[in-house]
Amino acid sequence: MLMLEDLFLSYVTVALMLVLMCILVSLFFRSKDKRREPPGPQPLPLLGNLLQMDLKRLDRSLVDLSKKYGSVFTVHLGPQKVVVLAGYKTVKQALVNHAVEFGERRIPQFGNDLMLSDSYRKGIFFANGESWKEMRRFALSNLKDFGMGRKAAEDKIIEEIQYLIEVFERHEGNSSPLLHYVLERIPYCFFIIHFLFIGQPFSTGQPMNYAVSNIICSIVYGSRFEYRDKDFKLMVDRANENIQLAGSPSVLLFDMYPGIFHWASNRMRLKRNVFENHKRIKQLIGHLQETFNVEMCRGFVDSFLAQKKKLEDSGITDSYYNIENLVSTVGNLFSGGTDTTSSTLRWGLLLMAKYPRIQYQVQEELSRVVGSRQVRVEDRRNLPYTDAVIHETQRLANVVPLAIPHKTSQDVTFQGFFIKGGTTVFPLLTSVHHDESEWESPNSFNPSHFLDTEGKFIRRDAFMPFSAGRRACPGESLARMELFLFFTSLLQLFRFTPPPGVKEDDLDLTPVVGFTLTPSPHELCAVSREGIQNE
Repeated sequence: MLMLEDLFLSYVTVALMLVLMCILVSLFFRSKDKRREPPGPQPLPLLGNLLQMDLKRLDRSLVDLSKKYGSVFTVHLGPQKVVVLAGYKTVKQALVNHAVEFGERRIPQFGNDLMLSDSYRKGIFFANGESWKEMRRFALSNLKDFGMGRKAAEDKIIEEIQYLIEVFERHEGNSSPLLHYVLERIPYCFFIIHFLFIGQPFSTGQPMNYAVSNIICSIVYGSRFEYRDKDFKLMVDRANENIQLAGSPSVLLFDMYPGIFHWASNRMRLKRNVFENHKRIKQLIGHLQETFNVEMCRGFVDSFLAQKKKLEDSGITDSYYNIENLVSTVGNLFSGGTDTTSSTLRWGLLLMAKYPRIQYQVQEELSRVVGSRQVRVEDRRNLPYTDAVIHETQRLANVVPLAIPHKTSQDVTFQGFFIKGGTTVFPLLTSVHHDESEWESPNSFNPSHFLDTEGKFIRRDAFMPFSAGRRACPGESLARMELFLFFTSLLQLFRFTPPPGVKEDDLDLTPVVGFTLTPSPHELCAVSREGIQNE
């Protein structure tokens, strides 16, 4: 009996030793892999590094961590592991030199809400694989066919600018520099004089959003919408609200803990907004289908329908050219073609009101080079200071601080660190546009960043507001044209000032944080520039 017990104990001891050895070997290789992985703060169970993060300004928290852990580091957002890329050289090396390895899109939990269907294969923004490649290729090709980056788009933008000017003129005042000089020095009880002669303060937000949105609408649908069109206004407002909701703390927490924050109010509102906009997009597509003529394409939607019909006529019914992909792609183009450009323009006008000397220099250059005629894209090369101001606005505004999250398509060794395939990657664009090794005064509004000693415009490599690599913004050329034409046309006609009683120094540059950074709610006065009129 004793011998059996000893034999049993010996078997148990051997088994325990084998289990212990397996654990030790596993820990050894795991620690070995860990040493090759990017460094980062020690995560807590379940919480990860959340206690070290400000979810209202996640990009700033990550910039602070990069100062301690380097340009490639790991954080844990709850249970989710993320590799962060910081600084111009690192971001460029990853997105451009290792474009394939870092070129996949990480699908956030709310990405399923944004597509409302069998989700991860639709559209451009939140898609991967062959469907994404085909939709991006088709979108780029057809957007160019309908004028993106060409004179046809320039004419559309100039036409839309006239509608926007009409809105601004309803609030404008008209006065001489002498009257401004006097009014700036009278007691505040004379606000009524300011109202009568300087103009009524107003928010540039909605009219700017509607004007910019109409450019992509005219390319996608073949026609623009009136600013008073209720359905159009609701679509634009919902799309802009979704950009803010997508970056809100509760939606970020839903992304980390979907089971717990499934019923978060911001997530539910985002989902409802997307549903309503997709429903409206389907209605607009349906109206176009009723009058569709394959021989006469009016816009992107018609081209998509023509390609769909061509494939179906040849017997191919299971292609990427289906209504679900069309709705998602149009939704991507609509939201992507509205928020970032309109936000940048609003930042530009706010910065002009805050820095009147810079505004004066822009307007002096416009008067000297262009005069009273309509600004054209070809004028850009003769307006170096104005071009520098627009670029500096994009840099400092930093409208997309984190870019849309990426994902590694395969295992990759990057800057000596091992990153597994399928790892979420944050290209930290804030760290690029505020990189102290690239910019002379990274936290100040300084148009000289884009000017040489002779006052000529210079391009800067560490300027990537449209991201970089294979996931760069497909509408970059259109956005650049819009920014230049809208900004210069408005500065030709109006001088932008703070509301009465508000000093330039008191204008707040603190952004409203969402997925993008937009100006805080504010009002400006648009003062008609004496002697400057459209021909």
